[in-house]
Amino acid sequence: MTFSLITSMSVFALAASLSPGSVNLLSLSGSARYGTRVGLIYITGATLGFIALFLLIGLGLQHVMMALPWITQVLQWLGIAFLLYLSYQLFVDSGDLNTDSSKAEPTFMTGAIMQWLNPKAWLASVSGIAAYIPEATTDQVLLFASLYLPICWLSLGVWVLAGIMLGRYFQSPAKMRLMNKTLSVLLAGSCVLLII
Repeated sequence: MTFSLITSMSVFALAASLSPGSVNLLSLSGSARYGTRVGLIYITGATLGFIALFLLIGLGLQHVMMALPWITQVLQWLGIAFLLYLSYQLFVDSGDLNTDSSKAEPTFMTGAIMQWLNPKAWLASVSGIAAYIPEATTDQVLLFASLYLPICWLSLGVWVLAGIMLGRYFQSPAKMRLMNKTLSVLLAGSCVLLII
């Protein structure tokens, strides 16, 4: 593979990982509310979940999806329904800053599962593979995934950092409710953009 192709794949991975989406917004919200440790655990799960999805698509699922395009639509609608559910949960959240209960904290598994239900992750995987390595040999898929792994984690880390900085400002339930409602509307808006 040429240096220019590797650079192009890296830029694509950065743009796809850093741009706002459901996983990014939950990284921001979770970090603001629960702190750095919870944020880093969540994004590690999200990154590894995405890489597993990317590898599965790159190593064969893309051929099934091309043969049966309705599968993509079903997955997209299931993902949108899940994201709208998360948006609703954020919108009705009380903003209570009591972090003694860990049941609402975003976890490693939450991050991993989020990627599998995230239409943006599916679209980024399929479009990245189709555009940069359409023949999708094992070596090419593994190389692209090895580029994506640190780029995705660091990009989500930017959202964690932003959440930590915002969390210092949102130290009252009223301010946390405002932030959650704003993020909820943005998350629902991202679903609308996926539909149109």
